[in-house]
Amino acid sequence: MLARFKKHIVENFQFLENKKLLLATSGGLDSMVMSHLFQQLNFDIALAHCNFQLRGLESFGDQTFVQEYAATNEIPLFVTQFDTEAFAKDYKLSTQLAARDLRYNWFYELLETENYDYVLTAHHADDNLETFLINLSRGTGLEGLVGIPEQNDKIIRPLLLFSREEIANYAAENTIQWREDSSNASDKYLRNKIRHDLVPLFKELNPQFIASFQKTQSYLQDAQTMLEDASIIVYQQLAKKEEDEIYFDLKQLKRLPNYKSYLYQWLHEFGFSSWNDVYDLVESQSGKQVFSADFRLLKDRDSLILSPIHAEKEKSEYFVNKNSTEVNLPLNLSFCKVSDLSLPTNTAIFVDEDQLEFPLVLKRWKQGDSFQPFGMEGKSKKVSKFFKDEKLSLIQKENSWILWSGNRIVWIVGLRQDERFRIINSTKNILKIELEDGSQGF
Repeated sequence: MLARFKKHIVENFQFLENKKLLLATSGGLDSMVMSHLFQQLNFDIALAHCNFQLRGLESFGDQTFVQEYAATNEIPLFVTQFDTEAFAKDYKLSTQLAARDLRYNWFYELLETENYDYVLTAHHADDNLETFLINLSRGTGLEGLVGIPEQNDKIIRPLLLFSREEIANYAAENTIQWREDSSNASDKYLRNKIRHDLVPLFKELNPQFIASFQKTQSYLQDAQTMLEDASIIVYQQLAKKEEDEIYFDLKQLKRLPNYKSYLYQWLHEFGFSSWNDVYDLVESQSGKQVFSADFRLLKDRDSLILSPIHAEKEKSEYFVNKNSTEVNLPLNLSFCKVSDLSLPTNTAIFVDEDQLEFPLVLKRWKQGDSFQPFGMEGKSKKVSKFFKDEKLSLIQKENSWILWSGNRIVWIVGLRQDERFRIINSTKNILKIELEDGSQGF
């Protein structure tokens, strides 16, 4: 196994040479074999042990075992203890997910504070198979079947090539000691049920089952890569990014015979899980929405619009005093007195300053707001109707700002000035209000 491992590292992980490596070490069979292998290859390693305090004295026995091993072999060691059950309760997680979050957060912290380059974990081929079967039993896309990645950012898994049996044989041949986790014998967890009951049956049916599974998974990984490549090409043709929003062209999307697969590929990383609701948006009426924890997908005419949900609510009102020359929140607006007049535009208007009631107020629109659009003397119009005529999306409506003078609208910023503040022959003081570059009114 040592020769195969060395060849595996040279061919696939040569970048680990001369790097400082942090080995996740529980004290169990897999991590102790991994530690032994890297010592044989003379890598610069340290051990990182998490005591999750889930098995009473046994957990502290594991910690002591790893501490003694590190001291005997003169290997740097980092140890931490977690109140895993309290963390799981506070964040409403399963114990396993809580332990995973705690572990990886600590690993990344160590990389930064202790100047290590990579974290190595001892996941092996049987772990990969068990993960595959768990995902298969729950229902998953292709990415759930391609297995545990050999590298995920700074996390490296160099033992995925080897089966649990190979690792156990290597430990026996080299008299490597380890600690047995008593929870591995329990069928409390789904993974253990698969490990104890299902996998042995597959191996009985086919003694080369692990090798066959690895070959199949290699094909699945190739298919996943091909899917990702195709997804990128199609995305570039029908998706457009504007600011922090992404627009998907529905006319082009619906021409694809398998557009649901593309939607899943593009959107799953944004946390969506109600996929039937996502797919139904394609044929639904404008205004329908689907939410993930942090994002919203909106149907708007011939587009699906993906946008983030901002956690912090902005102030509802911003005041502009009489002598202000600029404001920077929520928009970049400038105010200056001028003597020359030009036609107003979407980004610059000219108003009769003497008609203004200060302080002016910038705030979001609400149902029932009305104004007199520039050029429509004596005629009022609901802001909602104006938005509809301008074909603004729901997101654009939500992002619009209105400049008020008392109870009258001065400007739907970036869109239309109010007629009541226009310059007339008797105007003495002209105020130019301009929306600066890089800012937007809706």
